Amino acid sequence: MTAFLRLFQPDPGPRLEGDKVFLRLPRLHDYKPWAELRAQSAAFLKPWEPTWPEDDLTRQAYRARLAAYARELELGEAFPFFMFRRDDGALIGGVRLFHIRRGVAQCGVMGYWIGQPHARQGYMQDGVRAAVAFAFGELGLHRLEAACMPENQPSAAVLLKSGFSEEGYAPAYLKINGEWRDHRLFGMVARS
Repeated sequence: MTAFLRLFQPDPGPRLEGDKVFLRLPRLHDYKPWAELRAQSAAFLKPWEPTWPEDDLTRQAYRARLAAYARELELGEAFPFFMFRRDDGALIGGVRLFHIRRGVAQCGVMGYWIGQPHARQGYMQDGVRAAVAFAFGELGLHRLEAACMPENQPSAAVLLKSGFSEEGYAPAYLKINGEWRDHRLFGMVARS
């Protein structure tokens, strides 16, 4: 079964378990809660993300997003997860493992977002830890990397509390919200 079709199945797997949250691949029927949470949290999220296209929250754009995710999954280059609160199953954010490189690197990059109503309640740290366990366990990666802008102290705290170490500083590292922005660089190596 192709990865794209997996996203339309009732149980596409894998499911990552945290204490407060669980993560799973996005599905077509997640569109409405995803779009509502992203719209509700737009002012909170946009300063930290690439510029949103005009149609970003439309059903058509969501389907295109799922198709792109499916291609990455099929190639083993990325694992996009939506994050749900364990108590009630509400969609609260997402964690994505991407730029997965095999061969001598065995490395990947982690990115994440959380809806504003759910921020600073420990959910993101729980989701990041579940994704780290998956990356070093099932995926067999040796190293994970992440980055955040210097003024995003909550994101840096999530990374540090989740076991990442700060490794450096990259000027004009990523184009965020229309501008090239400096980033703090973090990394973690699997325990032997």
